[in-house]
Amino acid sequence: MRKRRKILTVSTAVVAAATLPLLISPVVSAAAREDDDDSSRTARLYAPPPDRDSYRQVARLAWRGDFRDSAGLLAMVRTPQAVWYGDESPERVEALVRRTTRSADMQGRLPVLALYNIPGRDCGSYSSGGADGLAAYEAWIDAVAEGIGDREVLIVLEPDSLSLLPSDCADESNADQTAAEQQPTAEQPAEQQPTAEQPAEEQLAAGQQTAVEQQPAVEQPPAVEQPPTDLPPLPDPGASTSPPAASAAQDAAQSPDAQSPDPRLPASEDPAPKPAEAQEPSGLEPSASQPPAPEPSAEQPGTLPELPPLPTPDPVTPDPVTPDAEDVGDLDTPVVEDPETAARYSEINYAVDALTALGNTSVYLDAGHAGWHSVSSIVPRLIKAGIDRATGFALNVSHYQTDPDSAWYGRLISSCLAYADEGGDPEDCADQSWSRRHARRWLHAHVPDEPGRMKHFVTDTSRNGQGPWAPRAGAHLDAQSWCNPPARGLGRRPTTRTGDALLDAALWVKTPGESDGRCLRGTDGPLDPVRGTVNPDAGEWFPEQALELVRYAEPSVEVFRRTHGR
Repeated sequence: MRKRRKILTVSTAVVAAATLPLLISPVVSAAAREDDDDSSRTARLYAPPPDRDSYRQVARLAWRGDFRDSAGLLAMVRTPQAVWYGDESPERVEALVRRTTRSADMQGRLPVLALYNIPGRDCGSYSSGGADGLAAYEAWIDAVAEGIGDREVLIVLEPDSLSLLPSDCADESNADQTAAEQQPTAEQPAEQQPTAEQPAEEQLAAGQQTAVEQQPAVEQPPAVEQPPTDLPPLPDPGASTSPPAASAAQDAAQSPDAQSPDPRLPASEDPAPKPAEAQEPSGLEPSASQPPAPEPSAEQPGTLPELPPLPTPDPVTPDPVTPDAEDVGDLDTPVVEDPETAARYSEINYAVDALTALGNTSVYLDAGHAGWHSVSSIVPRLIKAGIDRATGFALNVSHYQTDPDSAWYGRLISSCLAYADEGGDPEDCADQSWSRRHARRWLHAHVPDEPGRMKHFVTDTSRNGQGPWAPRAGAHLDAQSWCNPPARGLGRRPTTRTGDALLDAALWVKTPGESDGRCLRGTDGPLDPVRGTVNPDAGEWFPEQALELVRYAEPSVEVFRRTHGR
């Protein structure tokens, strides 16, 4: 009996070892099929060497005879995806970037680099870190540029850097993002009411109102930021989460054209569900970190009792409804930004100039995702960060918004940027909370449909196959729906052939299978109350989540090559 067991064990090991190499060719072909178009319109994307821990998991699955999961996981890790850089010294990052870009160049493929080293990164949450100040960051960017040289590269610049400004971190020590719903007021026309086309996370938030977006009463509904207190029951494994850790604080400093607070909640995508993040306050609203400006006096001058009544039929008495502009203050005076937020814009502008000067580098700035900021909130941030000199913007990085929602949100942002470039006020732009009919009417009236004159964008589809995650009501104190949500799946395979004139590429920016962090969800830990396990630290391999991404992938991962004609 023992001898027979030993023979069986050895045989299984031999089969596993022999099968893995045979799986590689068909698996990679199936996983990257969309990207293998040699047409001049399509760039072939670069697949970096997989994480060693991912290969260990592949081998363990094959050893125990689970060949389908093993092959699916192998397909996932060998699919083109971004290479992340952050926290390395300038010398180290220059060497690593040079190695990656040279390898991609020799293969005739386009590498995607995610640069993630901005000072004050992630509001000090799970992915905290970054360079030590402006000078250190500029030196790091210069080193990246040296490593790239004249080779062709696509860069996703500093995810969350603009959707999560330092001023957004002011009110909360941990940068938790939860879904915030932009709710229309009772005065809002029916055609502006959010429709079923809106992301699921937009319909999750119900609780204390923290910020209301000032928008035109007829053309644009105000956005309301609310923490998720009452959340609907968990749907089937086909929902998604949101952004990386972030705090729901208001922007402490904005120019007068800046917009009121933007919802942010939790990340990675279209007019998709909305995790709430803080919106930028307008010049009229005090920042969360500043004492509110004194209200104009409500007292109205009237006729003194001892004086006789005036003979005129209309007594000269000020209208008690609206105070004079002098009482409110000079609304055209710019609001002074806090030093850290001002430095953030300087850092991004420097990176844009240094990287675009290389000639063959496409640079996409952070624009969060459709469930985070309103269009009129994120557009001023993009403008201040130098979007006019960048290639475009990136959506849904490390998040779970659906492709249709991201595409719609991207179109609205691009249209608003074009409108603002012609002198329009971003606050008047169509928003993702509007009905599609009303928004299309605005687009038709204000923005010519000329993709060549508009900024393009890329989206992260690495984990959005099942859309955003809807946590079960009352299951935990803080949903953190962006953080390692259960039952998520791989999304659309990376490709630059998107069929959308404004969408340059669908990419796997977030490395599928890597953890978002410990995900304590408002508890003392160490367990994740949703999964019942201790999650790996941010950036570490998460075997359970990796398998979920393969099993719930949409479209599904084909692990064996199908013979044509059968």
